[in-house]
Amino acid sequence: MLVRFYLTGARPVEEVLPAIARGNMAAGNRMVVVAEDDELLARLGRQLWEQYPEDFLAHGRADEPHSERQPILLLKACGAPNDAALVALADGRWRDEAETFERAFLFFDDAGRAAARQTWATFKARDDVQREFWEYAEGKWRQVAA
Repeated sequence: MLVRFYLTGARPVEEVLPAIARGNMAAGNRMVVVAEDDELLARLGRQLWEQYPEDFLAHGRADEPHSERQPILLLKACGAPNDAALVALADGRWRDEAETFERAFLFFDDAGRAAARQTWATFKARDDVQREFWEYAEGKWRQVAA
Protein backbone atom coordinates (compact mmCIF):
# COMPACT_ATOMS: atom_id res chain seq x y z
CA MET A 1 0.00 0.00 0.00
CA LEU A 2 1.13 3.53 -0.77
CA VAL A 3 0.24 6.42 1.56
CA ARG A 4 0.89 9.90 0.23
CA PHE A 5 0.88 12.80 2.66
CA TYR A 6 -0.06 16.08 0.98
CA LEU A 7 0.69 19.32 2.85
CA THR A 8 -1.53 21.95 1.23
CA GLY A 9 0.31 24.91 2.75
CA ALA A 10 -1.68 28.12 2.55
CA ARG A 11 -4.05 26.72 -0.08
CA PRO A 12 -7.39 25.17 0.92
CA VAL A 13 -7.70 21.48 0.05
CA GLU A 14 -10.50 22.12 -2.44
CA GLU A 15 -8.10 24.16 -4.58
CA VAL A 16 -5.31 21.55 -4.70
CA LEU A 17 -7.05 18.17 -4.58
CA PRO A 18 -8.60 18.45 -8.07
CA ALA A 19 -5.13 18.31 -9.68
CA ILE A 20 -4.49 14.97 -7.97
CA ALA A 21 -7.94 13.72 -8.97
CA ARG A 22 -7.37 14.86 -12.55
CA GLY A 23 -4.10 12.96 -12.90
CA ASN A 24 -5.52 9.79 -11.41
CA MET A 25 -8.66 9.94 -13.50
CA ALA A 26 -6.56 10.39 -16.64
CA ALA A 27 -4.76 7.19 -15.65
CA GLY A 28 -8.14 5.40 -15.46
CA ASN A 29 -8.29 5.17 -11.68
CA ARG A 30 -11.42 5.47 -9.57
CA MET A 31 -11.24 7.51 -6.39
CA VAL A 32 -13.27 8.29 -3.32
CA VAL A 33 -12.87 11.62 -1.53
CA VAL A 34 -13.72 11.48 2.16
CA ALA A 35 -14.60 14.33 4.53
CA GLU A 36 -17.09 14.49 7.38
CA ASP A 37 -18.02 18.11 6.68
CA ASP A 38 -20.83 18.61 4.15
CA GLU A 39 -19.61 22.11 3.30
CA LEU A 40 -16.14 20.84 2.47
CA LEU A 41 -17.61 18.13 0.25
CA ALA A 42 -19.74 20.77 -1.49
CA ARG A 43 -16.69 23.00 -2.11
CA LEU A 44 -14.73 20.02 -3.42
CA GLY A 45 -17.60 19.15 -5.75
CA ARG A 46 -17.70 22.68 -7.15
CA GLN A 47 -13.95 22.75 -7.71
CA LEU A 48 -13.96 19.36 -9.44
CA TRP A 49 -16.39 20.86 -11.99
CA GLU A 50 -14.87 24.32 -12.29
CA GLN A 51 -11.10 24.07 -11.87
CA TYR A 52 -10.42 22.22 -15.13
CA PRO A 53 -13.25 23.16 -17.51
CA GLU A 54 -11.38 21.55 -20.42
CA ASP A 55 -11.57 18.19 -18.64
CA PHE A 56 -14.61 16.35 -17.42
CA LEU A 57 -13.90 15.26 -13.85
CA ALA A 58 -17.11 13.29 -13.44
CA HIS A 59 -18.06 12.89 -9.82
CA GLY A 60 -21.00 12.65 -7.48
CA ARG A 61 -22.04 12.24 -3.88
CA ALA A 62 -22.56 8.88 -2.22
CA ASP A 63 -26.11 9.90 -1.26
CA GLU A 64 -27.13 10.59 -4.87
CA PRO A 65 -28.52 8.14 -7.45
CA HIS A 66 -26.02 6.03 -9.42
CA SER A 67 -23.18 6.81 -7.01
CA GLU A 68 -21.60 3.42 -7.74
CA ARG A 69 -20.96 4.57 -11.33
CA GLN A 70 -19.02 7.70 -10.41
CA PRO A 71 -15.27 7.64 -11.12
CA ILE A 72 -14.82 10.17 -8.29
CA LEU A 73 -17.18 9.75 -5.37
CA LEU A 74 -17.54 12.23 -2.52
CA LEU A 75 -18.60 10.70 0.77
CA LYS A 76 -18.48 11.08 4.54
CA ALA A 77 -17.42 7.53 5.45
CA CYS A 78 -14.38 5.68 4.17
CA GLY A 79 -15.59 3.00 1.75
CA ALA A 80 -15.62 2.21 -1.95
CA PRO A 81 -19.16 1.83 -3.29
CA ASN A 82 -17.73 2.76 -6.73
CA ASP A 83 -14.99 0.08 -6.50
CA ALA A 84 -12.29 2.76 -6.14
CA ALA A 85 -8.69 1.74 -5.52
CA LEU A 86 -7.75 5.23 -4.30
CA VAL A 87 -8.95 7.21 -1.29
CA ALA A 88 -8.33 10.91 -0.67
CA LEU A 89 -8.83 11.91 2.96
CA ALA A 90 -9.63 15.56 2.36
CA ASP A 91 -10.25 16.67 5.93
CA GLY A 92 -6.80 15.78 7.27
CA ARG A 93 -8.05 12.93 9.43
CA TRP A 94 -6.59 9.45 9.00
CA ARG A 95 -9.05 6.57 9.03
CA ASP A 96 -7.92 2.96 9.44
CA GLU A 97 -10.39 1.94 6.70
CA ALA A 98 -8.09 3.72 4.24
CA GLU A 99 -5.74 0.76 4.52
CA THR A 100 -8.16 -1.32 2.42
CA PHE A 101 -7.29 0.80 -0.65
CA GLU A 102 -4.26 0.41 -2.92
CA ARG A 103 -3.34 4.06 -2.37
CA ALA A 104 -4.38 6.56 0.28
CA PHE A 105 -3.86 10.31 0.05
CA LEU A 106 -3.95 12.29 3.30
CA PHE A 107 -4.42 16.02 2.69
CA PHE A 108 -3.63 18.37 5.58
CA ASP A 109 -2.75 21.99 6.27
CA ASP A 110 -0.33 23.51 8.78
CA ALA A 111 -2.83 23.01 11.60
CA GLY A 112 -2.89 19.29 10.83
CA ARG A 113 0.89 18.77 10.80
CA ALA A 114 1.09 17.14 14.24
CA ALA A 115 -1.60 14.57 13.43
CA ALA A 116 -0.06 13.84 10.02
CA ARG A 117 3.38 13.47 11.61
CA GLN A 118 1.93 10.94 14.05
CA THR A 119 0.34 8.98 11.20
CA TRP A 120 3.65 9.08 9.28
CA ALA A 121 5.43 7.64 12.33
CA THR A 122 2.80 4.91 12.72
CA PHE A 123 3.64 3.57 9.26
CA LYS A 124 7.42 3.94 9.58
CA ALA A 125 8.02 0.40 10.89
CA ARG A 126 5.63 -1.32 8.48
CA ASP A 127 7.13 -3.12 5.49
CA ASP A 128 3.75 -3.30 3.76
CA VAL A 129 3.35 0.50 3.58
CA GLN A 130 5.29 2.86 1.33
CA ARG A 131 5.18 6.52 2.41
CA GLU A 132 5.64 9.72 0.43
CA PHE A 133 5.45 13.31 1.62
CA TRP A 134 4.42 15.99 -0.87
CA GLU A 135 4.15 19.74 -0.37
CA TYR A 136 2.25 22.30 -2.41
CA ALA A 137 4.49 25.29 -3.16
CA GLU A 138 4.73 27.82 -5.96
CA GLY A 139 1.68 26.43 -7.73
CA LYS A 140 2.72 22.79 -7.91
CA TRP A 141 3.26 19.64 -5.88
CA ARG A 142 6.81 18.55 -5.11
CA GLN A 143 7.91 15.44 -3.31
CA VAL A 144 9.82 16.22 -0.12
CA ALA A 145 10.38 12.77 1.42
CA ALA A 146 9.83 9.07 0.90
